[in-house]
Amino acid sequence: MQNPTLPTKKHYAILDGLRGVAAIMVVAFHIMEAHATSRFDQVINHGYLAVDFFFLLSGFVISYAYDDRWSKMSVGDFFKIRLIRLQPMVIMGMIVGALCFYFQDSVLWPNIHQVPLWKMLLIMVIGFTLIPVHIHYLHHFSSRYYTLHPKNS
Repeated sequence: MQNPTLPTKKHYAILDGLRGVAAIMVVAFHIMEAHATSRFDQVINHGYLAVDFFFLLSGFVISYAYDDRWSKMSVGDFFKIRLIRLQPMVIMGMIVGALCFYFQDSVLWPNIHQVPLWKMLLIMVIGFTLIPVHIHYLHHFSSRYYTLHPKNS
């Protein structure tokens, strides 16, 4: 018995490249931001705009990839496919982020050693679900918390 193969759409490698450049810009922005003393000496200024660019391109890529499948799948099927594809990366990112957080105790962030390991692990496990949680001490470590979850402030 032969497996019929679905016809594939044209792949735009340039979009993958642009998304990769945007992702690298965001990482570089965050690395350089940690070492900047003010907004005037940041090496990559306005690097956060790469996030918007990445999401814009990703929206196009996803809509292009699924435009002919909507009649064959439900919204639940779409979310299931996306969850299976993205959730392993979310879990890996939370683990790497937790390790980086726990081992970055320094002069820049002197209060990290006061966070008990069990609290950090609890936040990591909750982070696996992507459910925003308001924890009152998070603002000491990152001003980005309230940017990520503005409804929680």
